[in-house]
Amino acid sequence: MDFISWNDFEKIEIRTGTIIEVKDFPAARKPAYQLWIDFGKEIGIKKSSAQITVHYSKEDLQNRTILAVVNFPPKQIGTFISECLVLGVYDENNAVILLETKTPVSNGQKVG
Repeated sequence: MDFISWNDFEKIEIRTGTIIEVKDFPAARKPAYQLWIDFGKEIGIKKSSAQITVHYSKEDLQNRTILAVVNFPPKQIGTFISECLVLGVYDENNAVILLETKTPVSNGQKVG
């Protein structure tokens, strides 16, 4: 394991956001959804491609408050531009389980 400094950690903008729109992403190589996530007034709405189809339906994802890294550069994934990285952990079958807040919080809150 490589250690990082506190300054390195502070560079990562992990924020809370609410999923406001979900679409299928048939052009993705692996099953995925296209997400639109509201990170509040300061950051606004960002898009993400997420391979989370095993544990979540589109309806399950609507209005969930999740955690995401919002300061990665945009990345082209097929025909879609992903603007943030939704965070999750892998289960025993390598399917993603989202990191979510248990208690309601405002969009855009910084993890730190």
